[in-house]
Amino acid sequence: MADKVLVFYGSYRSDRMGIRLADYLVKELGARGASAELVDAKAVNLPMLDRMYKEYPKGEAPAAMEALAEKIRTADAFVFVTGEYNWGPQPGLKNLTDHFLEEWFWRPAAVASYSAGRFSGVRSGSIWHSILSEMGMVVISSALAVGPISQTLDADGNPTGGAGEALQKAFPRFADDLAWWTEAAREQRTRKAPPY
Repeated sequence: MADKVLVFYGSYRSDRMGIRLADYLVKELGARGASAELVDAKAVNLPMLDRMYKEYPKGEAPAAMEALAEKIRTADAFVFVTGEYNWGPQPGLKNLTDHFLEEWFWRPAAVASYSAGRFSGVRSGSIWHSILSEMGMVVISSALAVGPISQTLDADGNPTGGAGEALQKAFPRFADDLAWWTEAAREQRTRKAPPY
């Protein structure tokens, strides 16, 4: 059975560079046999958080929120692709994730950060570890940090130059770590129901 992995991306900017990393991850996870799907916060376009999904009466949540809740509930694992805005997480991605809570529980998550500069979004990536843990996910220890993004991946998400080679070297460990935890979580859920 293919691992169903949702790859979340959250920039709303008109000249988005991080989409290259999101596209790369979807493609590379797919090449390893996963069923990977991009969830673009800009395309989903949820409003600024007013009510969480769970706060709507059953069947009354906005259609985009309902569809995404179902995708999250049925996914095996998640990858969060995050840029860094003033040392912090992108508001678009944070807003999207905050609409949900129980839907995330008991599945692994991975963080891939990027930036235009040499720090590769690592400060934001570090922040996401605690955010995702609080939201009920097991965050894998392997992370990807990509920067400068424009020198690592071309417009189609293909690795370029030395930075692209470094990404290709780092990706297998990241993917193996996520796949191991994905299998472990799925197997555990078949043996024993989560405690809450």
